[in-house]
Amino acid sequence: MSVFSAFLNRQGFIVLDGGLATELENRGGSLKTPLWSAHILVVAPEKIADIHHAYFLAGADVAITASYQATFPGLRAIGLSTHEAEEVIRTSVAVASEARDRFWRDSQNRSRRLHPLIAASVGPYGAYLHDGSEYRGGYGISRSALKEFHRDRLAVLADSGADLIACESIPSLVEAEALVDLLDDFPNASAWISFTCKDEKHISDGTPFSDAVAAVCQSPPVVAVGLNCTAPRFVNALLEKARDVTDKPLVAYPNSGELYDAVTSSWRSTGEVAIIEGAARGWCQRGARLIGGCCRTTPQTIRGIRNALTCEPAGSEST
Repeated sequence: MSVFSAFLNRQGFIVLDGGLATELENRGGSLKTPLWSAHILVVAPEKIADIHHAYFLAGADVAITASYQATFPGLRAIGLSTHEAEEVIRTSVAVASEARDRFWRDSQNRSRRLHPLIAASVGPYGAYLHDGSEYRGGYGISRSALKEFHRDRLAVLADSGADLIACESIPSLVEAEALVDLLDDFPNASAWISFTCKDEKHISDGTPFSDAVAAVCQSPPVVAVGLNCTAPRFVNALLEKARDVTDKPLVAYPNSGELYDAVTSSWRSTGEVAIIEGAARGWCQRGARLIGGCCRTTPQTIRGIRNALTCEPAGSEST
């Protein structure tokens, strides 16, 4: 039985959460460090727990942890030991679980929602580089080197108590293949792989999206595949291409449509008016079963997605 079975049998879709790091910024957090949201994980993990809780209240069925940029090399670079770095990575799952427990204690939430899931985030090598290359790919390092980079964090997260692993914002086929190689070492793990895409046909390194999807879906631990942190206007076409090559559930959690400037660590508008909530039903019709938002989306976005997919209230507002 898939980790998603109860949700898909009951409601036909799974609502993911929205932007974590950008919501931390909305609440006054300073993320102008190479660790990005992982900096807050080190210094004030309770702030991350509060955002996870806000997303559960807004209607999210899944919390994606703050381990996206929490890598062993990155954490060692700020002076942490290997043991301390491992504890920080485990903390990302612990604070998400704490937020879930807080949400679940309210009987109103239990009466109308299924017990939420925790997805442990594995961000790309480009996130560690902190230079925007998760939107380009082409790191110039080998598949074996990428496996070594990801191995230790993936092993910790596979043993963290999370319900599944989210390999997200993957910009290149070679990195996706490296992650699939590693996931095969954890046969009891479930994971999704989601790519960043530069247009309606290609992932960020130029590989056709359909080829990338087909390649990773051969791995049994990969239980869903799709895209994230991609402009909303590309999602319909990308989902249609993915649906042609796999029957696995598709994942779609685009960003707001803005562009990230790695030099200034800021986002700039493209003039696109991204109404993700209004598009969610169409994505579901095209095969997306895991639907949410990425950078610059908010709890309000997630509430809108849930309302678009169901007439049920998103959740209790009590704390």
